Formats: sequence, C-alpha cells, structure tokens
Amino acid sequence: MSTEVCNETDVDIDCSEFVRLASFVLHQMHVNPQAELNILFIDPSPMADLHVTWMDLPGPTDVMSFPMDELRPGTFDNPTEAGILGDIVICPQVAAQQAVQAGHSSVEEMLLLCTHGILHLLGYDHAEPDEEKEMFALQRKLLLTFLATPHTPHPRMEHQ
Repeated sequence: MSTEVCNETDVDIDCSEFVRLASFVLHQMHVNPQAELNILFIDPSPMADLHVTWMDLPGPTDVMSFPMDELRPGTFDNPTEAGILGDIVICPQVAAQQAVQAGHSSVEEMLLLCTHGILHLLGYDHAEPDEEKEMFALQRKLLLTFLATPHTPHPRMEHQ
C-alpha cells in the first residue's frame, strides 16, 4: 500500500498514524496492496478555494475526496486491481471545530474524516438515506476497529 501524507498546515499531525489508518481501512476493504493514496492536510483558505471550485459552496469544509482510477472495494478472494485510489484533503481547523461539537478530540475527528474520505474514493456516498446509513455504519465500524487495534498507541483519546 502506498500512502503519502502531506501536512501543509502548522497543526501538529502524526502523519504515520494516518498511514496506519489508511492501510488498515484499505486492507479491510480488500483493496490491492499496490494501490496508491494521497492524504493532504491544508489550511482553511485553500480548502475554501477547493470547496468553491469543486462543489460551488462557500467557505472551507472538513474533507474532500478526489478519486482517480475509480477503484471499488474488493473481496477476500478477489481484491481490487492495483491503481491510484486518489486524494483526500482534510482541513484540521474545521475538524477541530467539529470535534468540539462532537465531544471528542481533533485527532479522532480527522481520523473519522480520513476514513470517510477513503470510503468516498471507493464509491460510497451519502446522498440518499439508505446510502448514508450504509456508509456511516461502515466508517464507524472501520474506525472503532482501528482504534481498538492494540499495536498502535492512541494518545488522541484525550480531548485536545
């Protein structure tokens, strides 16, 4: 799995944790180990520019996904083909605001957003109620399972 994480903000982010999360989620979704993924953390101003350009909506948003090869989840017996999954762009400052409202840490919120973004890259959506129910249940299951994995320390469990 080739995951590149780039932090273009002043926010302190443990990039290796996002690599571990992406690897875990993509493995669970039976994505080919040769698939490529980029995760980018940017400030509110460039995120607002992307939000207007691609969604025609004002202001910064929390996460945006930009699929490339339109890979879809595989199965244990039939993983996806290798390819470029795409890019996930996260705004830590928007995530921090949402974390306060949700009652958890900023890192937890960014991990949730990253999981959400990966699912979008794999073709999941939440435009319809049944799609939303499926996608949100899956992202919750994936994230909670990742957080429960003993091989990674999770200092984010403390509120920031």
